[in-house]
Amino acid sequence: MICDLHCHTKLSDGSLGIEDVIEQAARTGIDWLSITDHDTMASFSRADVLAERAGIKVLHGVELSAWDKERNSKVHILCYAPSKPNRLEGLCLKSCEIRKECSKEMILKVMEKFPITQESILKHTTASKSIFKQHIMRALIDYGYALEFYGDLDRELFNPEVGSCYVEREYPDVNFVIDLIHTAKGVAVMAHPAQYDNMELLEELAKKGKIDGVEVGHYSADESYRKQLSAIAEKYGLIETGGSDFHGLYNSVPTHLGSETTTKENLDRILKLAASMK
Repeated sequence: MICDLHCHTKLSDGSLGIEDVIEQAARTGIDWLSITDHDTMASFSRADVLAERAGIKVLHGVELSAWDKERNSKVHILCYAPSKPNRLEGLCLKSCEIRKECSKEMILKVMEKFPITQESILKHTTASKSIFKQHIMRALIDYGYALEFYGDLDRELFNPEVGSCYVEREYPDVNFVIDLIHTAKGVAVMAHPAQYDNMELLEELAKKGKIDGVEVGHYSADESYRKQLSAIAEKYGLIETGGSDFHGLYNSVPTHLGSETTTKENLDRILKLAASMK
């Protein structure tokens, strides 16, 4: 059984629509798919219909933006199978607004450096619930200022530490986000700890029994890092997940649907835990 529990569509920062993602998942032989767009659950009902037609199963999911206040760093939490998703709507709207505010500031900074229009950027966001730096880079590529999304220009403009146009603000506290996921009767899994150096936070949350699982299978984690994550998961009884984190054209590295997966055993653990919360 092939289970990819992390991918994105045009509803956030993916380049493909729900239809294309689900059709490709079916062609790839995926049995279970979770569309985990950033801070939006708008895919749920449409994905159910399309997945049934394609003969695959969908696990409702959303990737929620959060902030580790102790270490002043970003963290993403995947929420799976919330039976009361309406309880997450306010959080999703708040995080999308934070991202939009940051992106609008970044757009103004970029427009001071390059003769492009705001419309040339926003036309790439029409299906999205927010604005992402990939949309800005796409406009710069459209007009010949770069050939790739994650090359020299991206680093110069949007590197979180030294990017001349990068803007970031705090997202809701990670403890609040996890508590809200559980209030929504969902399963909380820390996404790609290697990407934001969240290992210390993971162990802290695991010790407190706050987090349900961790994404071990992700392109950002090398073999050594995965072993450390698995050791923490085993120590605290966490669910281990995996997913491609597919973004289509906006992938930061070559990755395709099904390139990272979750075992049937761990999928069953998610489904069982979610059912027990209802």
